[in-house]
Amino acid sequence: MNTPRTITVAFTGASGLPYGVRLVECLLQAGCRVWLLYSQVAQIVARQEMDWNLPARPAEVEAELSERFGTEPGQLRVFGREEWFAPPASGSNPPDAMVVCPCTVATLASIAGGLSQNLIERAADVVIKEGRKLVLVPRETPYSAIHLENMLKLARLGVCILPPNPGFYHHPQTVQDLVDFVVARILDQLGVPHTLMARWGEARAGAAGAGARADD
Repeated sequence: MNTPRTITVAFTGASGLPYGVRLVECLLQAGCRVWLLYSQVAQIVARQEMDWNLPARPAEVEAELSERFGTEPGQLRVFGREEWFAPPASGSNPPDAMVVCPCTVATLASIAGGLSQNLIERAADVVIKEGRKLVLVPRETPYSAIHLENMLKLARLGVCILPPNPGFYHHPQTVQDLVDFVVARILDQLGVPHTLMARWGEARAGAAGAGARADD
């Protein structure tokens, strides 16, 4: 698998921000360049779920995460939701792929409708129209018929709909194990190598109980 050179990651206001932060960390560790976008509501989720005061100023987020993850200069860039001159806003400079993680059903609906009302929606629209990989990680339950119809519309366009549903056949011991399971599935979709967990059939042979099977 070839590691994509540039990945856009967007945090929206759904529950599940630990998935997104871990994804950014893993992408940077894999040598990818990351363009990070985030919504105002994601700041609320960051405080609620991670006790993290996600700064309102993109430059402060970029500095904080660059220091936390030990990035190379220019490897991580963070843009505001109204920053229309940012690279992800134009098809003349698209990323190799984009992930919205976590993705609200409202953001999913806006992407399905092609609304492009902010940089997150516009970046997703660019990725679709340029034929690049788009992965949406919708954290909602249960799904209504409206949600499912929007997902089906996007799936028919080639968008990967990847709900953050962790498996248990790898015998998780911590919450981090559950987070890593989902992040591993996202990285697989992007073609980014990782060692977050053993692959089915390659380790713990015979450890799974009778009737256990791999997730599709």
